[in-house]
Amino acid sequence: MNRWRDKFYRFMQGRYGVDELGRFMSYALLVCILLNVFLHSEIVNFLILAGLIFSYYRMMSRDYSRRYEENQKFLKLKYRFVSWKNQTFGGRGADKTVRIFKCPTCGQKVRVPRGKGKISIHCPKCGVDFIKRS
Repeated sequence: MNRWRDKFYRFMQGRYGVDELGRFMSYALLVCILLNVFLHSEIVNFLILAGLIFSYYRMMSRDYSRRYEENQKFLKLKYRFVSWKNQTFGGRGADKTVRIFKCPTCGQKVRVPRGKGKISIHCPKCGVDFIKRS
């Protein structure tokens, strides 16, 4: 078993291997394969095959600079999507001890403690009081 591992290690020396883009492509291809179990589409089969070929091409490539550049572009896109998602939906690490409400008149965000029932919230920007359930 050690012999095969050593051969594989020598084969992969100098090659790019797997990065974030490669992992994302693998998961996306897995989802496509599972969807195609129900769809039975030749187009999806072709896309899966093309994705697999491209994924293995990237892993076996010796052109580090180009693969690194592709991965950096992917990471920038991923960061933009994750930051947009966190701003829009509150993110994964949202604080569980407070709730955030927007003032109905000016739109100012106001933090209030969670679990206090119906409370009157005073907007620090425009001075309006409004009632919400925390």
